[in-house]
Amino acid sequence: MKKTLIIAGALAASLALPLGSAQAAGGGVTPPKYEWSFAGPFGTYDRAQLQRGFLVFKTVCASCHGLEKIAFRNLAEEGGPEYSEAQVEAFAAEFIVDGGFDEFGDPVTRPGTPADFWPSPFANPVQAASANGGKAPPDLSVMAKARTYERGFPLWITDVFTQYNENGVDYMAAFLKGYVEPPADFDPSMGNWNLYYPGNIVAMPNVLFDGGIEYPRDDQGRPVVPETVEQYAKDVTAFLMWTAEPHLETRKAMGFQVMVFLLVFAGLLYFTKKRIWARVGGETEGHAAG
Repeated sequence: MKKTLIIAGALAASLALPLGSAQAAGGGVTPPKYEWSFAGPFGTYDRAQLQRGFLVFKTVCASCHGLEKIAFRNLAEEGGPEYSEAQVEAFAAEFIVDGGFDEFGDPVTRPGTPADFWPSPFANPVQAASANGGKAPPDLSVMAKARTYERGFPLWITDVFTQYNENGVDYMAAFLKGYVEPPADFDPSMGNWNLYYPGNIVAMPNVLFDGGIEYPRDDQGRPVVPETVEQYAKDVTAFLMWTAEPHLETRKAMGFQVMVFLLVFAGLLYFTKKRIWARVGGETEGHAAG
């Protein structure tokens, strides 16, 4: 009886939560749910969006953050931004990387090549922390998978059936546009105010502003998408989702093929079983009649 009351009380407490409630990691305002081309079992990356996102990263993020798990050549691979080899070579050549040692044992540098991984903007973590108020900016290679927020009851149940896995990208896109006007009693010396960051105080300053990054133009000279913080945030987040899961499209395609195979295989097993046991059943009935 006591155990039943405990279970009932827990269920009542869960149902008392407002429908659609969710908590950002460590508290804070719940990020809005965005629409992503790569969401769902058949989702794919939008190549144009990935290229715009790379532009945003290269323009405003790369000065503090690295992509240590991404090589320049990955930018040309199928399933990603799919830049041409010439474009990738040009991107890599913009960086000067460690070239090992010369014949005298002295360190040398050289222009980057497509085989090189994206270099960190700092020589080491100590330098990175020193240049950023004592805390080194994190590498963004898998940030879209590392950052998330908790969705309350009943969303965590419905997410199983809707296959919602975009917690991380929803949070990141919201975070990047979360630099709103702080409360009147906020002390700027503590950091920067962000609506969606747990605790609301973050070391990273606002880096996105309307019109701050020029996007490709159409035939009439107009940007292909709005040059707004909202668009910048979504585009760079989509790009960072690709860096975190560059083989997403291959994985989903393979998963679909496996499901089709299992369905066909199950059907073959069913009809094989029917055929075999029908014959066995007929022999059994014949013996019984004799």
